[in-house]
Amino acid sequence: MSIVSSRPMAYACLALSMALVGSYVALSKPLVAAIPVFLLAWLRFGIGGLAMLHWLRRPAGEPPLTARTHRLLFLESFLGNFLFSLCMLFGVSLTSAVSAGVIMATIPATVALLSRVFLREAISGRTWVAIACAALGVALLAGAKPAQGHGNAEWAWLGNLLVFGAVVCEAAYAVIGKALTGVMGPKRITAVINLWGFALVTPFGLWAALRFDFGGVGAGSWVLLVFYALAASIWSVWLWMTGLKVVPAAQAGVFTAMLPVSAGLVGVLVLGETLSGLQVLAFALALAGVVLATLPSQSRAGSPPARG
Repeated sequence: MSIVSSRPMAYACLALSMALVGSYVALSKPLVAAIPVFLLAWLRFGIGGLAMLHWLRRPAGEPPLTARTHRLLFLESFLGNFLFSLCMLFGVSLTSAVSAGVIMATIPATVALLSRVFLREAISGRTWVAIACAALGVALLAGAKPAQGHGNAEWAWLGNLLVFGAVVCEAAYAVIGKALTGVMGPKRITAVINLWGFALVTPFGLWAALRFDFGGVGAGSWVLLVFYALAASIWSVWLWMTGLKVVPAAQAGVFTAMLPVSAGLVGVLVLGETLSGLQVLAFALALAGVVLATLPSQSRAGSPPARG
């Protein structure tokens, strides 16, 4: 049984989860400068797995996994862990954390689109306007030159494209996660999808480890790696799945708005990145789309939430 039973606590879990994701998206930029992407992903899953081995055991009251649940767990890990990590890590190595934050602001709109396709949920006119705002923000971002010293100007377009691939993976993760919380507890979901992620990246991680000089990594990078592993593999996933036990998937997608805000703030306040005029406008448009997509409609006031 979930320890969270009230909506406010569930909302807090969802918001904190996405804030953590945004912070490690931004902080992964100095990590990929010190450690190869495949090795970084492998170490992340390995550290996370060691910390939650005891979560893998099936609780007494939980039914055995069906073939469908096994498929959903694999897809959740493949899209939300494996592909998301690779797209995000390669992406932020080619663009800035601020640019990544702007692109990540399209997650709520992407969740809405996937919910329409896979969950057959209706999309209101206001949500379509929100999607248009997010798309315009990304289009403006494509024309903005990265600040000097932040990102590779020649390959920034590819970095932005990879980050958008991470957006699609994150949206799929939100939709699939709701189905999993109906049959499994948050802790076991977190442990199993991390184990799948570790298995998927192990061949690439071993190859990278054999060619890497571990002695060249500073103490600060190792500390940051531990935070990244725990935040990415355990804290953010457990918080998200705990919130999803109470909140429908479509409504939970609202809280992905915390991701770009957190990534952008960390990029500016911690990594010393700067905002260009076009990036500010792109960020404003993307966040305007978030606000439009997340404001409750008057017709739904007092009515029960839709099924996720």
